[in-house]
Amino acid sequence: MPIPLLIPTGGKTRPAQTLLGPLRLDRGRVHEFCGPARHMLALILLHATSGPVVWAHPGWQTERLMCDGIAPLADPGRLILAQAHRSDDVLWTIEETLRSGAVALVVAELPVLPGLTAVRRLHLAAEAGAEAAGALGLLPPLGLLLTPGQGGAPAVESRWQMTPRHTPDLARWQLARLRARNAPPADWWVGQDSRGHPLLLQPDPQPAGRSVLNSA
Repeated sequence: MPIPLLIPTGGKTRPAQTLLGPLRLDRGRVHEFCGPARHMLALILLHATSGPVVWAHPGWQTERLMCDGIAPLADPGRLILAQAHRSDDVLWTIEETLRSGAVALVVAELPVLPGLTAVRRLHLAAEAGAEAAGALGLLPPLGLLLTPGQGGAPAVESRWQMTPRHTPDLARWQLARLRARNAPPADWWVGQDSRGHPLLLQPDPQPAGRSVLNSA
């Protein structure tokens, strides 16, 4: 019998949350959604989860989540909306919520990209929250940053970008995994079933990992 070349090292495996189809996000960490359809992608994640969700947003912005628009994907009553007066208050809100471990999903709408120190603090808060949640038999928290433009928050666990590619007869989006610690860049098409629920279609035939915002 041949001697194996590699042996297990007992590395830590994190619980994962389904995003869509086989796509997963590690819990106890902070992820980034960007692109013009980032809010839709966040609602797809809400559709895949259950329980209350803390959603922090800048109070000075005029756009708000609309309950009628959310309802086909998730119960608006699950949302705990936190209106912040400063960008730092948005980050503080989700940091403290992640640290508590009381909520399985924490979302932050950010008007600008956070710095490296801020993201590292969020990861530490999520890890502390995972320990607190485990003691209570709850799911480890998952932190989600909604960032403007093409994103680029430093040190996030993964970065996903989604943009609409609708036709007159078909609602669909293009989803790209731009960065992940344990998976390569890749693209997919996202559609809807007869109930309006998200559906992962065949992979994009274009080269994997390109920015969907730069494709015509």
